[in-house]
Amino acid sequence: MVTGFDVLTMGRIGVDIYPREIGVSLREVETFGKFLGGSATNVAVAAARHGRRAAVITRTGADPFGDFLHDALRGFGVDDRYVTAVPGLPTPVTFCEIFPPDDFPLYFYRFPKAPDLEIRPAELDLAAIRAARVFWVTVTGLSQEPSRGATLEALAARDRGALTVLDLDYRPMFWPSREEARAWVERALPLASVVVGNEDEWATAVAGTPPDVAARRTVDRGARLAIVKLGPRGVLGVTGSGVVEVPPVPVEVVNGLGAGDAFGGALCHALLAGWDLERTLRFCNAAGAIVAGQLSCSDAMPGTDEVERKLAQG
Repeated sequence: MVTGFDVLTMGRIGVDIYPREIGVSLREVETFGKFLGGSATNVAVAAARHGRRAAVITRTGADPFGDFLHDALRGFGVDDRYVTAVPGLPTPVTFCEIFPPDDFPLYFYRFPKAPDLEIRPAELDLAAIRAARVFWVTVTGLSQEPSRGATLEALAARDRGALTVLDLDYRPMFWPSREEARAWVERALPLASVVVGNEDEWATAVAGTPPDVAARRTVDRGARLAIVKLGPRGVLGVTGSGVVEVPPVPVEVVNGLGAGDAFGGALCHALLAGWDLERTLRFCNAAGAIVAGQLSCSDAMPGTDEVERKLAQG
């Protein structure tokens, strides 16, 4: 039976181990918190917080951390039927350091290989991927086989007129070079109707052009929407009708990690609601700001009412 999820994501999952002590090196930290993590997974959590029926396609290790992630997903209301274990590979763990307002070093432990890069084309539920109202994938899934082939096959299964989001999500530590990442992103871009990333990620995706020009070219080549996250300068959105730029939402940053995933979940909600671009970008900015002001990522994802209250504060 084909299940029509509102939001179906595909990509990274893991356990985030965040220090309870802010402004302290991991060398000295003594207490940590354990949280569900991984960009695509956090986006599904964020979408669920907005009342959307969400699921994630990913893989964990066959270990207690993998069990924890299943428990966490169910607790957040995210369907975990497409989350399977890979015997012999440990569930990834990610540590971070927290030096507000803009220094949050990440240390990924995804060795010898992350299970979420073992997603295989033959295991995909293509009917569910086609039926999802929003399908969200990240560039990390293109970094290694068999995940690369699975990601491209999943994208190709979608109708170009559907809401298919490519999160540029470029992480240098997952790639041998920026040039190789660009080569595979170029394969994926024509298969997406919505593309979102920060300035550096756009520079990786489209060489030799400013991010706003790269976004315009992406729309000219068939995408419905291209979004450039400008950090402290706000966010820019490009459609066939023009360009909209909105300012940032003021926030006292505690941990900037996860803000982009909150933005992503809010974007899925706004796209499904059919909002105009300016309202969409303002809503997404506010969702990201809420998470940036808290320690955790998944646990901090706001619901719609909380985002609306943030917007009402000006």
